[in-house]
Amino acid sequence: MITLNQLVLGYQGRAVTPALTGQITKGSMTAVIGANGTGKSTLLKTLLKLQVPVSGQLRFTDGNVPRIAWLPQLAEMERQFPATVYDVVCMGAWPVRNLFSALNRQNRLRIADAIERVGLSAYSKQPIEMLSGGQFQRMLFARLLVQNAPLVLLDEPFTGVDSQTSDFLMSLICQMHQTGQTVLAVLHDNERVSRYFPQVLLLAQDHFHWGKTAEVLPRYSQFGTHLVLSA
Repeated sequence: MITLNQLVLGYQGRAVTPALTGQITKGSMTAVIGANGTGKSTLLKTLLKLQVPVSGQLRFTDGNVPRIAWLPQLAEMERQFPATVYDVVCMGAWPVRNLFSALNRQNRLRIADAIERVGLSAYSKQPIEMLSGGQFQRMLFARLLVQNAPLVLLDEPFTGVDSQTSDFLMSLICQMHQTGQTVLAVLHDNERVSRYFPQVLLLAQDHFHWGKTAEVLPRYSQFGTHLVLSA
């Protein structure tokens, strides 16, 4: 699906990663791990074309950029926007309909089903500023479900939510993967990475390792970062 060839990521021409070479294959499920400042979020934003690489090549299969569903970090989300849960989840239908056209019956059913799947049916008309952190994240996952995009990018999807909600959201990620969606997620919980993610991309300032989780994850401590396990 995506090929990285000597791809260096950064901001305003300043590199924050080594030259990355590898492939994100169609239908894969990959965790991106590493210390803060090693370019994990930068990688996702570069795939989204929100940032340009410092150097190297980024190629999509057949030159076609797939539809992408993106979950940014919770801290980057505007929670004071005057919208309801239903309004936000509706946004997931935009790529398959005209922005100003009315929702058809199929769209409405998909939206209602997604809201129900994340357990927010009773909060459908609730203003988003009234939601807890966990409810807000469930809402954003409902939007991902409506999008049903071939490529799903998740930036720290479990930050600020309790363990029960994290487990529930993880189950949704697994369901996305099982339906054939390609998943790339920035994570800090290496026990969860070990349990659920077949592939890992480990980023460090001067090195990277990319491959099977059982082979890459033990290298984490070699870069001065201790392996952190959940309680």
